[in-house]
Amino acid sequence: MGVQNTGFFKGKTALITGASRGIGKAIALKLAKDGANIVIAAKTAQPHPKLPGTIYTTADDIRAAGGKALACIVDVRDEASVDACVSAAVKEFGGIDILINNASAISLTGTLDTPMKKYDLMHSVNTRGTYLLSQKALPHLLKGKNPHILNLSPPLLMEPKWFSHHVAYTMAKYGMSMCVLGMSEEFKDEGVAVNALWPRTMVWTAAAAMLSGSKLEGELSDAQKASRKPEVLADAAYWMLQQSAANLSGKFLIDEEVLLERVGLPDLEEYSYVKSAKLALDGFLPEKYASGDNFFNAKL
Repeated sequence: MGVQNTGFFKGKTALITGASRGIGKAIALKLAKDGANIVIAAKTAQPHPKLPGTIYTTADDIRAAGGKALACIVDVRDEASVDACVSAAVKEFGGIDILINNASAISLTGTLDTPMKKYDLMHSVNTRGTYLLSQKALPHLLKGKNPHILNLSPPLLMEPKWFSHHVAYTMAKYGMSMCVLGMSEEFKDEGVAVNALWPRTMVWTAAAAMLSGSKLEGELSDAQKASRKPEVLADAAYWMLQQSAANLSGKFLIDEEVLLERVGLPDLEEYSYVKSAKLALDGFLPEKYASGDNFFNAKL
């Protein structure tokens, strides 16, 4: 049953990075069911041999769900590419109400096993890309009603265990979260909400399949059985983006907290692939959430 659509986002425009698959696409489809305008900002314009979906097939799915779609080929590392996307979004839909910084690069490798090329990729996509998209979208968000920026990034916990195994990745993801910390304060008087959302458990995406050495589709792997569906984050985001920008900003929320405590769902079973499955925890979790096996520091 999940979080029911209310129609709140009808006519609102959301620019979502990395929206051609996974979490970004799940959020896009959730908003589209209200009749939202979705700007798909992603790199996949041609079918990938190992990954499903392109910006164009996603646009078709958004329209089928009831929304309007604009597919933009975007490399979040490239300023001209981002400028073109933001301009196209404003031209097509008249403005931007929501920015979701979802695009991310990951390598859970230690210092001696992280080539600088991989380090640069993570920092260029995660930290710089989030900053760049926010900077370019903000002039338009400032003109909107109840504007939101939502980053898919973790709470800022300065604990050695979240750095020691993959310091380069942690730094890059924390850069996204530092954007939340800084921009929420910088723009609070202008009425722009800036928040972060992070999963308590592993969520099944192309990245999760890669990290676990599993196939993304087909027979359920042990890793997928221990994961939740991307819709768990889509439903949490849907609730967050409805809140008053003045009342919910500068927050680092966990999907489970949002859905159980704030939305009031009785349980989260519908987001699991297997009923009552033992779920692998994600990383960067506050201690109150961190009981059980952590996927980031242990193989399934």
